[in-house]
Amino acid sequence: MSDTRTTERVSHDGPTASSAAYAAPRRDWSRQEVAALFDLPFMELIFRAAEVHRACHRSGEVQLSTLLSIKTGGCQEDCGYCSQSVSHDTGLKATKLMDVRAVLQAAAQAKDNGSTRFCMGAAWRNPRDRDIPKLTEMVEGVRAMGMETCMTLGMLTADQAKALGEAGLDYYNHNIDTSPENYANVITTRSFDDRIDTLEHVRAAGINICCGGIVGMGETRGDRVGFIHALATLPVHPGSVPINALVPVKGTVIGDMLADTSLARLDEIEFVRTIAVARIVMPRSMAGANSIFTGDKLLTTNNAGDHADAALFAKLGIVPMMTMEPHDKCGEPVQDLASTRSTAC
Repeated sequence: MSDTRTTERVSHDGPTASSAAYAAPRRDWSRQEVAALFDLPFMELIFRAAEVHRACHRSGEVQLSTLLSIKTGGCQEDCGYCSQSVSHDTGLKATKLMDVRAVLQAAAQAKDNGSTRFCMGAAWRNPRDRDIPKLTEMVEGVRAMGMETCMTLGMLTADQAKALGEAGLDYYNHNIDTSPENYANVITTRSFDDRIDTLEHVRAAGINICCGGIVGMGETRGDRVGFIHALATLPVHPGSVPINALVPVKGTVIGDMLADTSLARLDEIEFVRTIAVARIVMPRSMAGANSIFTGDKLLTTNNAGDHADAALFAKLGIVPMMTMEPHDKCGEPVQDLASTRSTAC
C-alpha cells in the first residue's frame, strides 16, 4: 500500500522496462515529473505502467484480501469521508472490540473463499494499551492459519508498534489520505505529520507499511499529484499502496458536500491514471490493481462479493495470487526494504 538510480525522462518515447532498472526504486521524484506522467496520453501512460508491472510483478495475478471491521464506529477523529466518526450523523451504531474467536472464525472463512491476506480495522484515534494483548492474539491466530496479516488501528506509539511487530504483524495500514496541502480540508483532528510519525514507529518495529489514500473527495488533479508524490518520496516506498475511490456516505461532511454534484463520482479514466502513475513511480510496491478486497462488505459499505469478483476475473483472464510471499522479477521478494520480513500485500 518503498539507490542505483535509473533516470527516466518523462516523454512519449519512454524507456524499455527491465528488472534491473527497478531493483532500487527512485525516491527523489519531483512534483513536475509526477505531473508530467499524469499528463501523458492515456494509452501511453497505460503502456508505460504495464511495462513496469511486467518487469516487477507476475502478470495476470491479483491478490485477494478480506477486510473485517473488528471495532466499528465511535471514532473521535473527524475524517470528512468516514461514516465511523462521532462527528457525523450516519446512523452507524458503535460496537466494542470483537472477540478473538469471532475474528479467527471470519479469517478462516476468508481463507476458504480464497483470500491470502486478512485485514483487521478498528475505528479508533489510537488503540489503548489494554487492547494490545487481544490484538496480538488476533495476529498470531491469523498467521497460524498461513494467512498474511494487516491491521489499521489509528495512530500508534512506538511501544504499541513494537508489540504488534513481535506478534508477527505483516502489514500496518495507515493512509496519508490526500496531498499534504489538502489534508486539513479533509481532517482537522490530526495533522499530516501525525500520520508520518506513526509510519516511522511502524517501520522501526519491522512491520511492512501499507499506505495510500482516497481519490474522488473533490480534490484537484494537483492534489492527486501531491498525494502520489508524497508516497513516492517517503524514506522507503510502502510495500503496499492502496488507492481507493471514495464511496460518498450520506451524513459525512464530504459525502453531503458532493451529493448531487458532478464531483460525486470520480472520472474512471482519472482513477486509472492515478493508479498507473503510482505503478510507475513506485514500481515494486503492490499498488492499486495488484490486490483487491473481496467479499460482500468492506468496513461499513457494501462490496461486490466473491461471486462477482470471480466472474470478473474469469472474464478478464485474471487468476488469484495463490502464494503468500510472491517474488517479483526484480530479484527480491516484494517488500518494505526496512522490514525484517519479506511479505507482500
